[in-house]
Amino acid sequence: MPTGVVLNSSETATNLVDDVIAQARRAFDVGVRQVWLAQRFDYDAISLAGLVGAAVPGLGVGTFVVPINPRHPLIVATLAQTAQAASHGRFSLGLGLGAHAPEQRAFGTAWPNPAGRLREHLEILRSIFDTGAVDHHGTEFTAAPEWPVTLPGGTPVPVYVAAMGPKALRVTGELADGTLPYLAGPRTIEEFIVPTIGDAAAAAGRPAPQVIAAVPVIVTSETAADIEAARSIAAEELSFYAGIPSYAKVIEREGVGQPGELAAVGPSDAVRKHLQRYLDAGATDLVLSPLRSSSAEPELLWELAASI
Repeated sequence: MPTGVVLNSSETATNLVDDVIAQARRAFDVGVRQVWLAQRFDYDAISLAGLVGAAVPGLGVGTFVVPINPRHPLIVATLAQTAQAASHGRFSLGLGLGAHAPEQRAFGTAWPNPAGRLREHLEILRSIFDTGAVDHHGTEFTAAPEWPVTLPGGTPVPVYVAAMGPKALRVTGELADGTLPYLAGPRTIEEFIVPTIGDAAAAAGRPAPQVIAAVPVIVTSETAADIEAARSIAAEELSFYAGIPSYAKVIEREGVGQPGELAAVGPSDAVRKHLQRYLDAGATDLVLSPLRSSSAEPELLWELAASI
């Protein structure tokens, strides 16, 4: 998979879909061959990925990431297969376990047993994508439709999970195509993520999974003032991750004082060297994720991604 970039919509766009498609075309012209779209409450990432994939032939599209709650896997499968057909086989489904407190606030409920829900979610998707049928009766989900569950042109769909904890990594290794961790630095990837997910995949008789490291990036000029300003942006925008248990463990494992230190910040050459550490640690692919305050002029980041 080519090095990808996360596309952020413009805050001043009059039509978000048009804006993201226009960005995708510009990025493709620069040389980017894979883009990723975040799930938000004001648009659906899978639908948007399908629209982008149809509008920009040759561009890979993916979701970074769609929380499994409150989505039933049958619904996710229909959306994903539609996006895969629209993009002519260039769609990747990135899923996440979600976060308890934000889900409680947004939906008025939360879902316990995240690893169990993830397992059943992936079992249903795996059955649909691999066999073209599903008859699942579990603790968390029932999926036994009487109608067809496959879409011509819509399968297979590669599935990645933003897994960083041991339970989620083991489930991902058994049932998904790889993991898509954010803010997991080189030490975490080499010492924890790669061996944990790799052992689980091997025990399940599955191929070695992909480890797609998603890294916050700000590409700057070479001036000290610009670099320092970018570091301040990274520290501010990433600070809230310190309060999320799964990310707090990653930050502790990396031996840094705050999550902003895990961002790749600086001129292109310095950022490229920083990113190489992830590949040396065992990451198979990279996703460059611009911080929102620094993404008004994304061409420098796109050029960097295209060069890796």
